[in-house]
Amino acid sequence: MKNKSLKDHSLLRRDFLKSMGLGTAALALPGCSLLPRSEDNGGKARRPNIILCMSDDQGWGDTGYNGHPHLKTPALDAMARSGIRFDRFYSGAPVCSPTRGSCLTGRHPYRYGIFGANSGHMPERELTLAEALKPLGYTTGHFGKWHLGTLTATEKDSNRGGPKHKDHYSPPWDNGFDVCFSTEAKVPTWDPMLNPKSRIQGVSKKSEPGTPYGTRFWTGPGEKVEDNLEGDDSRVIMDRAIPFVRDAVKRNVPFLAVVWFHAPHAPVVAGPDHRKIYADLGEGEQHYYGCITALDQQVGRLRQELRDLGAAEETMLWYCSDNGPEGRKREGRNQGSAGPFRGRKRSLFEGGVRVPGLLEWPAGIVEPRVIDSPCCTSDYFPTVMEVLGFMPGNQAGSCDGVSLLPLIEKGDAPRPVPIGFESGKQLSLTDNRYKLISQDRGETYMLFDLRDDPGETTDLAEEKPGTVEAMRNLVESWRASCEESRTG
Repeated sequence: MKNKSLKDHSLLRRDFLKSMGLGTAALALPGCSLLPRSEDNGGKARRPNIILCMSDDQGWGDTGYNGHPHLKTPALDAMARSGIRFDRFYSGAPVCSPTRGSCLTGRHPYRYGIFGANSGHMPERELTLAEALKPLGYTTGHFGKWHLGTLTATEKDSNRGGPKHKDHYSPPWDNGFDVCFSTEAKVPTWDPMLNPKSRIQGVSKKSEPGTPYGTRFWTGPGEKVEDNLEGDDSRVIMDRAIPFVRDAVKRNVPFLAVVWFHAPHAPVVAGPDHRKIYADLGEGEQHYYGCITALDQQVGRLRQELRDLGAAEETMLWYCSDNGPEGRKREGRNQGSAGPFRGRKRSLFEGGVRVPGLLEWPAGIVEPRVIDSPCCTSDYFPTVMEVLGFMPGNQAGSCDGVSLLPLIEKGDAPRPVPIGFESGKQLSLTDNRYKLISQDRGETYMLFDLRDDPGETTDLAEEKPGTVEAMRNLVESWRASCEESRTG
């Protein structure tokens, strides 16, 4: 089992603090190479609060602000109006676990061996955003779905928890988080500890309704939660996140809160009040739309709490989904919308990785705007670090993300480097206009012009062989870099 609070990270944090104080030394970190940035405010970097909210399997089209014909998401719609709406925001992968790793490291998950859902774990050598922020005075909390390793090595829990998978024990409290209310993987979105009564939302027919689901919320080694676990799961999670925020504000300590909802991942179950909102639709739609609206209400609750505490102005509140909507038709799991885009979850076509993306930060966003440049979950780490006074370096194989601070401060601009993706047999490279994609590990490629053809309907590979060749070379170089990172 790993323990990142011992010698290696003590030395790392000492060096981190030293470089912050002196403002001269370069940092060569496992996540991103960082260089101190000169500041206009007397050398003192700002320290905003950071909240990373993420839904699970919510498609690009599953919001009111993106034009859904039925779904009600007033809180997300308000964020889109008051902050930045990223219209080309990408999850780090078309499935859950890899994207979550990219959020915390700024790196593509193939650099450290998280290839798919329920695969691998966060390695000890990786520096998470929580670990980078703690020596800068931040308190850190994780709430909801973890999915980057098991939370117990001693008893059966969730998908992989227990002695059989002890090598994948890597809980959030060993990855820089002070406060945790975390599950390894999915739970039902209503009464999260129990198997649902209905069979329409992707529940195994072998399960007995009302019996324990088998996934627990953990707060630390061997510490399971037993109370306040009934009803809407998004509310259950927010009931733990808000006290953490209140405590940090009361103590005047900057905080990182990672709030990773389970909704609308199966088992998709909405409570009766949220189902009533969609009473004129089918049962599957009632549950799916209802649990997203329930999640949206909790985002609204968080936004209001920040305002009541006087903390909203200097809080970066981010929101996205971990991948596109579920596409499996069995047991009613295909109500999600990818909008006008091709593909769904598990696909590297746009519908599998282009997701809702929002940022609200009153002190840092001069006026609301829409960003059309491609951005992704790997950009969180370098963006936050530049806000704190560090410039991401150019060390090869270090960081796949780029800082979005220039876009936040000055408006839309072309992305300086393309975004690479790999998942199973699929490869792709996305730049400001074109997208190269392969479904056979690079044997053959398709090329799409995302500016003129966002639905990826017309393959331009034969028409533009030079573009294909140039982007193919970039993909191969990037893959080699990922392998070098993975092998140390």
